[in-house]
Amino acid sequence: MAITLHGTRASNTDVLTPDSDIYRPKVQPIIINGDMAVAQRGTQTGKTDGCYTATDRFYFNSINMGTWTLSQSTENPGFGFAHSLKWDCTSADGGVGASDNNYLSVQTEGRNLQGLQKGTSNAKTSTVAFWIKCNKTGNIVCELWDRTNDRHVGQVVSISSADTWEKKIVNFPADTSGAIASDNARSIMISWSFGAGSNFTSGTLPTSWASRVDANRFVGTTLGLPESTDNELYITGVQWEVGTFTADTIPPFQFEDAGASLMRCYRYFYKDVANTTFSVFGAGFQGGSTIGHTVINFPTTMRALPTMTSGGDFQLIIGSSKSVTSLGFDGNSRSLNNCRADCTVSGGGLTPTGGGTILRSHNNTASFISAEAEI
Repeated sequence: MAITLHGTRASNTDVLTPDSDIYRPKVQPIIINGDMAVAQRGTQTGKTDGCYTATDRFYFNSINMGTWTLSQSTENPGFGFAHSLKWDCTSADGGVGASDNNYLSVQTEGRNLQGLQKGTSNAKTSTVAFWIKCNKTGNIVCELWDRTNDRHVGQVVSISSADTWEKKIVNFPADTSGAIASDNARSIMISWSFGAGSNFTSGTLPTSWASRVDANRFVGTTLGLPESTDNELYITGVQWEVGTFTADTIPPFQFEDAGASLMRCYRYFYKDVANTTFSVFGAGFQGGSTIGHTVINFPTTMRALPTMTSGGDFQLIIGSSKSVTSLGFDGNSRSLNNCRADCTVSGGGLTPTGGGTILRSHNNTASFISAEAEI
């Protein structure tokens, strides 16, 4: 069941009175960055297939359905929100092929979903809530897909007013089949379908939990977001609660401290970007005449061993500065908390007994080092 709230824009100074507030134990929200406040990757342009969006933890899925710009926007519904994820069609695809689809998703770890007690006789219902705004009306499908047990359930959600922020409340039944391990593996994925071909819409939408059938996944999707470059969509305030709630009883969105939210995002993706022209990335030691090793420390423990990436120009400082001609990462010297960067420099002059080194950006603010351990 899906419920819509047509709210007027509220000022950020509005507060809940004590008798209107809803008690909830002080726990971390299931959805990380649901207010779209963290955007480490920045605007993604010219996207035609899968990639992470501008806002951390949220993923763009598309097959043969136009070209997109995915950005963090300041368009918001009020009520304390300052940002949203903008989904903007820049090249349309009006002809929908059977295997085409276009949807937003967010993955979760099993350890964060133990409150659902899924796969037991005590399994709990749950509710997904979010704010959405689109320039056109139509239906989308909100789906839960248990990737561990390959089971899913979906609900049709109607965007009933164009260019209007609407709060959606989507109720999902309990599932007594398919337990979820309390580990760091991918577990249940939430998705929002904005367009889909017959391979995903020719069956029957499972409004109760069932084994996944692709033809059933997005039945009822009519929005057709990829059909025109005039189309754009905004989403924010994504929350997932254990229990069944209505528009009147849904707990208020839980805004995390900015630092806490950022640290939770760092578990999956961390990008250290030069803030000044000679920003320091780490310190290390000399390993040979043209090699220096730098320890890159992560601000929090990563979910899994990360994939390392770098870009821009770097220097290695050994008293004098040496231009780094290549920067690689030693897979055997990598952990959940740090990684060793191997820096090849021009001109030689390094020695294994030559002391310490500092890795810094070389007169630019585009240099970065990132670690990715997404689900």
